[in-house]
Amino acid sequence: MLYFYDLFLMLVCLLLLVICVLIGVAYLTL
Repeated sequence: MLYFYDLFLMLVCLLLLVICVLIGVAYLTL
């Protein structure tokens, strides 16, 4: 259960990182 929770937390962090990168790229291209 703990392993699954850690995996979920890691996926959420990766998703936030991807969103931040996309926002940064969109900001630079505009």
